Amino acid sequence: MTDRNEESVKKDTSGSVSIIRFIITYVVLMGVFFLLLGLAPVRNIIDVNGAYSNVIVIITAEILGWFGITSTYYGSLINLPSISLDVEFGCNGLEAVMIYCVAVLTFPASWKNRLLGIVLGFLVIQVLNLIRIVALAYAGVYHKDLFELVHLYVAQGVMIAVALGTFVLYLSYISHGDTKPKEASA
Repeated sequence: MTDRNEESVKKDTSGSVSIIRFIITYVVLMGVFFLLLGLAPVRNIIDVNGAYSNVIVIITAEILGWFGITSTYYGSLINLPSISLDVEFGCNGLEAVMIYCVAVLTFPASWKNRLLGIVLGFLVIQVLNLIRIVALAYAGVYHKDLFELVHLYVAQGVMIAVALGTFVLYLSYISHGDTKPKEASA
């Protein structure tokens, strides 16, 4: 085998190892985060999901007021004139934030880039999630016939797509920030 072919095989092997390491680390971290959110002893000490849902509900109710939609809220429930929304895990945006943040933590980058990516990604995901919840509330009040369709088939998948799209933007940012010159291959 020539030196060029050996280098190519080494690069292919190291790339495969990096991808496998990323996948394993990602799955393990997601498992740990889901476990921490779901364990009753942890929830008894600090209910991150419950607190997160409550904050999202309060902000959503305030935004709905700006659009003239009256609402009341308690815990994770938003009561609207003709429908009540229960903003739980999966609807509150926490799942999308976890998917994104674990990907950022798992991908090799400087801690400065990771922290910046997490903060900005969190903001992007939550702004879009709030828009999604407000749109669902609007559909629930003014277009009940569309609510289930939008909720089940559009809104849930949108947040996963938003998390993935935000991660792609993060990858683009860190790849453009890489100022190291690439080694020339012979």
